[in-house]
Amino acid sequence: MAKNLVIVESPAKAKTIEKFLGKDYQVESSYGHIADLPSKEIGVDVNNGFKPSYQVSSDKKAVVKKLKDLAKKAETVWLASDEDREGEAIAWHLAEELKLDSEKTKRIVFHEITKSAIVKAIGNPRQIDYNLVNAQQARRILDRLVGYELSPVLWKKVKGGLSAGRVQSVAVRLIVEREKEINEFQVSTSYHVAAEFQTSEGKILKAKLAKGFATELEAKQFLEKNIGSRYKISDLETKPAKKSPAAPFTTSTLQQEAARKLYFSVSQTMTLAQRLYESGLITYMRTDSVNLSQEAMKAAADEITKSYGAEYSKPRTYTTKSKGAQEAHEAIRPTNMALHSAPVDRDQARLYDLIWKRTLASQMSDAKLERTNVKIASDKYQEHFTASGEVLLFDGFLKVYLEGHDDEDDEVEGILPALKVGEEIGRKSLVATQRFTKPAARYTEASLVKKLEELGIGRPSTYAPTISTIIARNYVEKGTTEGKEREYKTLELGQDSVKTRLLTEKTGSDKGKMIPTDIGIIVNDFLVKNFESILDYNFTAMVEENFDEIAAGNVDWAKMMKEFYDHFHPTVKDVEENAERESGERILGVDPKTGKTVLVRLGKFGPMAQIGEADDDNKQFASLAPDQNIGTINLEEALALFLLPKQLGEYKGEDVEVNNGRFGPYVRFGKVFISLPKGEEPLDVTFERAMELIKEKEKADAPIATYQGLDVQKGVGRFGPYLKWNGLFINVNKKYDFDNLTQHDIIELIEDKIQKEKDKLIHDWQEEGIRVEKARWGRSVILQGKVKIELSKDVDAVALTLEEVKAMIEAKAPAKKKTSAKKATAKKTTTKKATTTKTKK
Repeated sequence: MAKNLVIVESPAKAKTIEKFLGKDYQVESSYGHIADLPSKEIGVDVNNGFKPSYQVSSDKKAVVKKLKDLAKKAETVWLASDEDREGEAIAWHLAEELKLDSEKTKRIVFHEITKSAIVKAIGNPRQIDYNLVNAQQARRILDRLVGYELSPVLWKKVKGGLSAGRVQSVAVRLIVEREKEINEFQVSTSYHVAAEFQTSEGKILKAKLAKGFATELEAKQFLEKNIGSRYKISDLETKPAKKSPAAPFTTSTLQQEAARKLYFSVSQTMTLAQRLYESGLITYMRTDSVNLSQEAMKAAADEITKSYGAEYSKPRTYTTKSKGAQEAHEAIRPTNMALHSAPVDRDQARLYDLIWKRTLASQMSDAKLERTNVKIASDKYQEHFTASGEVLLFDGFLKVYLEGHDDEDDEVEGILPALKVGEEIGRKSLVATQRFTKPAARYTEASLVKKLEELGIGRPSTYAPTISTIIARNYVEKGTTEGKEREYKTLELGQDSVKTRLLTEKTGSDKGKMIPTDIGIIVNDFLVKNFESILDYNFTAMVEENFDEIAAGNVDWAKMMKEFYDHFHPTVKDVEENAERESGERILGVDPKTGKTVLVRLGKFGPMAQIGEADDDNKQFASLAPDQNIGTINLEEALALFLLPKQLGEYKGEDVEVNNGRFGPYVRFGKVFISLPKGEEPLDVTFERAMELIKEKEKADAPIATYQGLDVQKGVGRFGPYLKWNGLFINVNKKYDFDNLTQHDIIELIEDKIQKEKDKLIHDWQEEGIRVEKARWGRSVILQGKVKIELSKDVDAVALTLEEVKAMIEAKAPAKKKTSAKKATAKKTTTKKATTTKTKK
């Protein structure tokens, strides 16, 4: 038995650290938090100093038992969870739940998993920092109170099953307000003039007119002024310029740049960065500091000099500008500057490459440029054309890295031909192009993170879970449309006349952008109206600052909680009792056929259109299409919904109809539902078109073979081609020619799948309807009906007994509601009456 027990959060981290320590050290994982507030009750005593009631979850009990047994035998226990508030809370919970002796317990922290960092940490242990613990507790408890008190109000006043949260609701507010800004935006047009000139040496010079024109007529009149015009270079200014590198990555800038350059989601970036950190390849990835240690700066300088030359090295220090930044941490950087690429999987390697380049570039020389600005004059009017370009004299940090940007309209300046003042040039082309003003862009994950950080809302550890939550709650969805065609005009000057052309362009693409759903908008409007202070940006930022002050030991966390709750709780009660229900109702007009009011609102199953007021006994209802929403649908579009379902005819004795559903338009034939192809309007579908789709479906569903007397079908789903047999879905990999499967291929695929199903089965208690199976990542899972319990890696699933599994299922199952005495009496009375009536009959 090792003398020293080291406890970290993750198995991957444990594996890496174990390589650096000798046989006297045993490294074990707690698999994250071992204790938390209970899932089925508020778990906070608001009348007793907001005392939390922490519990060890059922899936962590085996972990806790194992760690407790090991701790008893060890001479020293080293709590080595992450160097942040969550990590400090994990260390504290371990000390409490394992009942560790403070005399033989040491807390160590490090921001990189390297041998030198681990050895240094063990040589400099400290005690648990209760200020950090209290800051984590304050955040967890305050967020629990907000969620548990606001959510029931939403159930009562808006719709069941909704939730609210302090940071998530503010994030939704940002997205909703941006959407309203876009919807209210009034597009205006103008004409921008661009020219191509040719020098005496035949070189092309591109230029543009500084001013635009409000109307087509003004643009045309200007172009006509250029008939017979002569041009010359009226001014030429050349001056030196430079570009400086961006600071090393913080959590938020890494998330933004990985989205721009690698197209990673925020949560994907954090998952990959976590793996790189646990493998010892990068420093801690939750940080808002741009600092680099002196050792890191020296290592970067050495590597730059070795790889590119001394003239490329320029050590730099950076200052963090974000609110509440913790300067004690380092920026995200490689642990070994000499490692240019990491021996990991492709996505991890791409993220490592980004971090390595950004870190090295931050310590490199400025890029030196020569920027030239040119003015071109005409002999017929006062306006000037301008052109600009730049020549790279010394690439500096650009040899390694250039920061991305979010502005789609940024133009990269090119190199200009050799020019001199007074030189005459000829006009090659002159075009005025119609341009449209644009509203502010919808948020991407990256730009939302940037905005939250600018406002001081949330901290590095909160951005990814916040975005994941608002998408999972269906308050926000990612756009999928490529945009719409829009016409625009160009006016082109020929030798002596202006020609007008009508062209088209794609506009309004929302692919990957964050769009609020109807329910997101309605919930936001209700919360802003009734809980303005909770959703106020400054208030939310101030709460974050209070957490920082608690972490610094300057504010008592219980006092801060009381000040918040004394204002918050009465507001919740007042809204619960007095606020009106919110359905997002919009009256669109009157139905010309019936004269009844047409409105849209949120219904039990989502957004819907309605003909008839609330007291009308003959109301009609229709679900909105997936691409429609309550805020923008008009009367004509709403009335069209009532033309569906549309009967098209009969086939094999079954009605054929077209309709709109929750997941889009479809054709129905008996019990068969066939989704319409993307972009196809349901009202345009004819019987002939419906029959084409039905025949295609029948052909696709027709058995391609039989096995053991049962039909084998094939299809293509979300995860690629598959076979279906006896309720099993069998993925067909690239080893097989899916279009030309042989009987041998089909049998092989089915039998392989049957064997895999057998291999993953650990227990099968058929009478109880309970199975225990192997799952991904070396874990296992308990299944009973709709109950699914994932077990952590340390649980020996093979050794589980039926009684133990039943206990886990019991703990997981929701508590049954107790029937009140009043209801029970009423039920007995009803039963008695029913029995009496039956007897009389």
